[in-house]
Order: sequence, then structure tokens, then C-alpha cells
Amino acid sequence: MQWVIIGTKAVKEPEFVTEMCKKFPGHIIVGLDAKDGRVATDGWAEVSEVMATDLAERFANDGVDSIVYTDISRDGMMQGVNVEATAALAEAGGIPVIASGGVTNMEDLKRLATVADKGILGAITGRAIYEGTLDVAEAQAYCDSLQA
Repeated sequence: MQWVIIGTKAVKEPEFVTEMCKKFPGHIIVGLDAKDGRVATDGWAEVSEVMATDLAERFANDGVDSIVYTDISRDGMMQGVNVEATAALAEAGGIPVIASGGVTNMEDLKRLATVADKGILGAITGRAIYEGTLDVAEAQAYCDSLQA
């Protein structure tokens, strides 16, 4: 299956997401980047007054497949993932969420696994791999074990 991720345009023109979900049902993912729960756009240059949870609720009604959620205050900082905000977003929208921003080590994945039943679908990491604080094979094996 193939998906398209819509970011800033989803925030600035939510009706575009509605149209795309109608044209490509089950293939639209929305990328929401937020700081203190407020959605950021334009490469994080603009932080709006729009709450990520409010957008998640709207996009659930549109048929969005999932959300990639990045807590921009943690992305690349090696401070750990914001499990609470990620779970809250999944619960608010009722849409599966892929956690991004702050995934640093196996402990972060284990913390996300404890709230997987809230709608956490997966995690994205980058810097932790480069820094050597997260081993990809170990992380994948752990995630696979959760599926068994």
C-alpha cells in the first residue's frame, strides 16, 4: 500500500485533506508538528494557535489513515519522546499516530509500547541511530515481538 503525507497544507487548508481523502481513501497521512500542543508550519517557523488535538479530531472525520506527530521541542534533542502528548493526540482523534521527535533509545520504544492501545502505530527515529543510542536491529526485533 502507498500513502501520501500532507504537512503544512493540511494545517493551512484542511479542506484539501478532505478532498484528498475522498479521492484516495486509506492513503492519506497527515504530518502534524507541534510545540506545546500547538501546530507549527512552514518548517517550524510559524507556531499557530491551532491545537494538534483539534486538527486530529477534524481529520478523523475526513478519513485520514494516520498521523505522523512530531514534538518539535524534542526532535533531534535526544531527550526522549513525548509519550503523553503522542497518546493524547491518538486518543483525541481516534486516528493511529506514528511518534516522531525525541525517540532516543529502547526505553522510549518501551514507553510508547505501554500506550500502544491508545492508538500508537509506530515510531520514527533518526539522530539516535547516528549517535548509536538506538540499535535498529534490536528495535525492530522488539517491535516485532509486540506483534506476536
